Amino acid sequence: MNKKLYVGNLSYDTTEDELRKLFVEVGPVVSAALITDQVSGRSKGFGFVEMETEQSAKEAIERLNNYELHQRSLNVSEAHPPRERSSGGGGGRGRSSSRGGSGRRGY
Repeated sequence: MNKKLYVGNLSYDTTEDELRKLFVEVGPVVSAALITDQVSGRSKGFGFVEMETEQSAKEAIERLNNYELHQRSLNVSEAHPPRERSSGGGGGRGRSSSRGGSGRRGY
Protein backbone atom coordinates (compact mmCIF):
# COMPACT_ATOMS: atom_id res chain seq x y z
CA MET A 1 0.00 0.00 0.00
CA ASN A 2 1.11 3.52 -0.75
CA LYS A 3 1.79 5.74 2.26
CA LYS A 4 0.51 8.81 0.42
CA LEU A 5 -3.19 9.50 0.87
CA TYR A 6 -5.65 11.56 -1.14
CA VAL A 7 -7.98 13.68 1.00
CA GLY A 8 -10.98 15.08 -0.85
CA ASN A 9 -14.13 17.08 -0.14
CA LEU A 10 -12.22 19.50 2.07
CA SER A 11 -13.76 22.81 3.03
CA TYR A 12 -12.03 25.77 1.41
CA ASP A 13 -11.43 26.99 4.99
CA THR A 14 -9.32 23.95 5.95
CA THR A 15 -5.63 24.71 6.52
CA GLU A 16 -2.61 22.46 6.05
CA ASP A 17 -1.98 22.69 9.79
CA GLU A 18 -5.53 21.41 10.56
CA LEU A 19 -5.08 18.59 8.07
CA ARG A 20 -1.74 17.59 9.60
CA LYS A 21 -3.14 17.71 13.16
CA LEU A 22 -6.09 15.50 12.19
CA PHE A 23 -3.88 12.81 10.65
CA VAL A 24 -1.24 12.95 13.40
CA GLU A 25 -3.94 11.62 15.75
CA VAL A 26 -3.75 8.38 13.75
CA GLY A 27 0.02 8.15 13.28
CA PRO A 28 3.22 9.98 12.31
CA VAL A 29 2.79 12.33 9.32
CA VAL A 30 5.64 12.98 6.89
CA SER A 31 3.87 15.77 4.98
CA ALA A 32 0.49 17.40 4.44
CA ALA A 33 -0.32 19.61 1.46
CA LEU A 34 -3.45 21.37 0.22
CA ILE A 35 -3.73 21.84 -3.51
CA THR A 36 -4.39 25.45 -4.47
CA ASP A 37 -5.30 27.31 -7.62
CA GLN A 38 -2.17 28.82 -9.17
CA VAL A 39 -3.87 32.11 -10.02
CA SER A 40 -6.11 32.79 -7.02
CA GLY A 41 -4.21 30.83 -4.37
CA ARG A 42 -7.55 29.44 -3.15
CA SER A 43 -7.82 25.82 -2.07
CA LYS A 44 -9.20 23.42 -4.66
CA GLY A 45 -10.86 21.37 -1.90
CA PHE A 46 -8.43 18.46 -1.83
CA GLY A 47 -4.95 17.61 -0.67
CA PHE A 48 -2.47 14.88 0.13
CA VAL A 49 -1.10 13.50 3.37
CA GLU A 50 1.91 11.21 3.51
CA MET A 51 1.99 8.91 6.50
CA GLU A 52 5.24 7.50 7.90
CA THR A 53 4.16 3.85 7.66
CA GLU A 54 1.84 1.80 5.51
CA GLN A 55 0.04 0.63 8.65
CA SER A 56 -0.71 4.22 9.74
CA ALA A 57 -1.89 5.03 6.21
CA LYS A 58 -4.30 2.08 6.28
CA GLU A 59 -5.55 3.08 9.72
CA ALA A 60 -6.02 6.69 8.60
CA ILE A 61 -8.22 5.53 5.71
CA GLU A 62 -10.29 3.36 8.05
CA ARG A 63 -10.70 6.04 10.72
CA LEU A 64 -10.90 9.26 8.68
CA ASN A 65 -12.79 8.32 5.52
CA ASN A 66 -16.23 9.94 5.95
CA TYR A 67 -14.94 11.88 8.98
CA GLU A 68 -16.70 15.24 9.29
CA LEU A 69 -14.47 18.33 9.25
CA HIS A 70 -15.94 21.84 8.83
CA GLN A 71 -19.33 20.24 8.12
CA ARG A 72 -17.87 18.25 5.19
CA SER A 73 -17.53 14.48 5.00
CA LEU A 74 -13.92 13.74 4.00
CA ASN A 75 -12.96 11.27 1.29
CA VAL A 76 -9.71 9.58 2.30
CA SER A 77 -8.13 6.98 0.02
CA GLU A 78 -4.80 5.76 -1.26
CA ALA A 79 -3.26 8.32 -3.61
CA HIS A 80 -2.48 7.27 -7.16
CA PRO A 81 0.29 8.69 -9.36
CA PRO A 82 -0.85 11.65 -11.48
CA ARG A 83 -2.08 10.83 -14.97
CA GLU A 84 0.16 11.88 -17.82
CA ARG A 85 -1.14 14.94 -19.56
CA SER A 86 -0.91 15.19 -23.31
CA SER A 87 0.65 18.32 -24.68
CA GLY A 88 -1.53 20.61 -26.69
CA GLY A 89 -4.96 21.81 -25.83
CA GLY A 90 -5.13 25.42 -24.84
CA GLY A 91 -8.36 26.26 -26.61
CA GLY A 92 -7.27 25.65 -30.18
CA ARG A 93 -4.20 27.86 -30.32
CA GLY A 94 -1.78 27.00 -33.05
CA ARG A 95 -4.42 25.63 -35.38
CA SER A 96 -4.89 27.00 -38.83
CA SER A 97 -8.66 27.33 -38.47
CA SER A 98 -10.31 30.72 -38.57
CA ARG A 99 -10.80 32.49 -35.26
CA GLY A 100 -13.38 34.92 -36.52
CA GLY A 101 -12.88 38.54 -37.42
CA SER A 102 -12.94 40.09 -40.85
CA GLY A 103 -10.67 37.56 -42.50
CA ARG A 104 -8.05 40.14 -43.49
CA ARG A 105 -4.55 38.89 -42.82
CA GLY A 106 -1.86 41.47 -43.72
CA TYR A 107 -2.59 44.55 -41.67
